[in-house]
Amino acid sequence: MPLHLTAVDYHNPTHARDLAVLLDLYSRDIMGNGEPLSDDILGKLTLELAKLPNAFSILAYIDDTAVGMANCFTGFSTFKCRPLVNIHDLAVHPDFRGQRIGAKILAAIEEEAVKRDCCKITLEVLEGNTVAQAAYRKFGFSSYELDPETGRALFWEKEL
Repeated sequence: MPLHLTAVDYHNPTHARDLAVLLDLYSRDIMGNGEPLSDDILGKLTLELAKLPNAFSILAYIDDTAVGMANCFTGFSTFKCRPLVNIHDLAVHPDFRGQRIGAKILAAIEEEAVKRDCCKITLEVLEGNTVAQAAYRKFGFSSYELDPETGRALFWEKEL
């Protein structure tokens, strides 16, 4: 079964549905937040993403079945004075894991980052998600540090 990757058209109802379904599956996963997303969030997801000029998403299909997704945002590296891509969500449908779909999505993101003249791609991964960490390392990702004496960067948040 051939894999087909496509850039999400946020105004396409099929893309909107497929992106929402996969994001909800990711949210329900233990490596998400273990809970479903609300109907309100799912209903307006692509409408809100379409408002953001720095957002892009990718869907992976096998035949007509959506099997993977990524939501990305461009940012800016002040130290490099160039744009960057942050992978905010990357998920593969549980029934299709282990088929290198995630790696193919990462390759598509990298291709897009190169087109946008980005200096790097960033992402966050849970400490306990060793499967994802191994996949990201295989693709060339590593933890971020400027100097070993100051340590690795930590991802923090403050909910509003």
